[in-house]
Order: sequence, then C-alpha cells, then structure tokens
Amino acid sequence: MKKITTLIIILLPALFILMGCGNHNNTPDLPNEKILQALDIQIHKHPKDDNLYYQRAKVYMEIGRVNDAIADLSRAIALDSKKPQYHMLLGDAYLANGSIEQSYASLQRALDLDPDNLEATLKLGEISYYSHNYDRAMECLNRVTAKDPQNRTALFMKSFIYKETGDTANAVALLRKVCDFYPDYEPAFEELGILFSIRHDPLAVEYLTTALRIEPQNTNALYALAMYHQDLNQMDKAEEIYKQILDLNANHKDAWHNRGYIQLFTYGDYPVAIDYFTHAIQCDSTFAEAWVNRGCAYELTGDKQHALDDFRAALELDHTFQPAIDGIKRINN
Repeated sequence: MKKITTLIIILLPALFILMGCGNHNNTPDLPNEKILQALDIQIHKHPKDDNLYYQRAKVYMEIGRVNDAIADLSRAIALDSKKPQYHMLLGDAYLANGSIEQSYASLQRALDLDPDNLEATLKLGEISYYSHNYDRAMECLNRVTAKDPQNRTALFMKSFIYKETGDTANAVALLRKVCDFYPDYEPAFEELGILFSIRHDPLAVEYLTTALRIEPQNTNALYALAMYHQDLNQMDKAEEIYKQILDLNANHKDAWHNRGYIQLFTYGDYPVAIDYFTHAIQCDSTFAEAWVNRGCAYELTGDKQHALDDFRAALELDHTFQPAIDGIKRINN
C-alpha cells in the first residue's frame, strides 16, 4: 500500500520583472521578444553598459533561456563585479541549470559584497538544503531568522531539516509557529497533518482539514487524510476521500492503487480490485506495486497466467522486488 510522502515546498526565486536600464527607457508593457529586440539594439550601441546585459539576462530568465542569461550575466560581471544583484541572478540561473556549486559560489559572492543581504543568505540556505548539507543550511537559515524571526521560508525549511534529521519535536514546533504567524499558509498545515497522521494522532484530521479549508483542491492533503483513515481501518471514509481525489485528478495513480488495495484485502472484491489496479497501471506503467497487487488479485481469482504475467512485469521494473519474486514462486510451485 502506498504510504504518505512529503514534499517540501521551497519558494524558488520568482521571475524577474524588467527594471529601468540606467538612463535608457523602461518598456514593461512590451512582450518579451520586443523587449529583447530593444535591448539588443541598446547593447549594440552601448557594449560596455553592464546594466543592459543584466536587464537582458532577466528577460532571458523569464522566457527560460537560462544559458543565454548566464552568458549575459558573465559579461555584466566582467564589466562590473561589485554589484551583488548580478551575482544573485547568476546564482538563480546556475540553480535553474542544475549547477548547485556554481550557484552557491555566485550567491556567496553576492553576500561578500553585501553581508546584510537576507535574500542571498536565504538562497544559500536553500541550496545547502538541496545539497543535503544540513549544518550549512541551518547556519544560513538561523542568520535569516535572527534578523527576521517571522521569515516564513526560513522557518518552513528549518522544520524540514529537523524532520529529516529525526528531530520531529522541533519540526512540529516550528511548523506550529509558521501556522501562528501565517494562518492562511496551507503548506504548513498540510505538513503538520502528515506528521501527525504518521503517528495516527487525531490532530492530523484537524490540520489536514484546515489545509483543505484554505485550498479545497489540495490532493496531497486529501491523500494524507485518506491514508490516515485507511491506516485506522476506517475504509469507508478512506474510500470516500479517494473518490474526491479522483474527481479532481482522474490520473492520481496512488488513489486508484489504494482503492484497489482496499477492495483486494478488505472487501475481497477481486474483479473491482483488478479494475482499480489497472487504472493505476494506466496512469503509470512503472508502478511495480500496482502490477504485483493486480497479480495477487488475478491469482485469487484462479487466473494464474495473468497473475504470472503481472508478477513478471513487476520484476522487470525492479529485479529485487521481493513480492514479485514470491508471487512467481507461488505460481510455479
């Protein structure tokens, strides 16, 4: 049965709005391509103007031309290396390109130029978190919260570091603080609900219900709530919520899978279980657990050939998947 997984929601750098180009005209209402054309002309006229390269890099970032942005920012920094905003945007561009260490180095340079820059410090904390360097991440995030005690992103990320390092008590305490400061911040309520659902604590329902009040179509919170009821053997409630999820997203493979799991192991309705597992496989053909459980359903109906086919399909996806190995052994014995 698919268990709950959590996903950290980090506020990645927002798309940049085109700012004034020194003494050049600002054209914020023009389409990006028109802005690029205007900047190309200005850069041709003023090839030593570092700010023009910076402005064009921002537009490149908006339209996803990350390598072009990196090239322009490198030119801007070559002309003037003392402007922290150039290094910060270059850090964002490297991060978007998956170059974690280069991103970190660029942001560190921005911070060297402007030691009080909380945005750069926060981004350094984010990158360190992505790199699983939790000590370095916590050091950066602590510097942010020392100056801005209610910084939502820093507090939220610190809670995940505590959770991932096994300090659930501090994770919960920080998430509750975020909820107190930001009562409409749904991700914090969702994460608290997930943490309490893992403990089978009734507070899970309260937090997840609050998350759903803020965002009724949050399928992550709905799934966590369904799993909470399923783990407590409250199958009717779980089934009702899985239906809600599928109304919102008909391709939610885990909802289909868990409905099949309930039909297979709780109600013994093998044909319905097969149907639900089939839906899960159609959503994701690499879903080994769905293949195995459909194989079990076929096996229980006496259809050994289809069961064997499904166990073999699961084993092709994961040669070490023990339930598939066991299923094949049962059929062949």
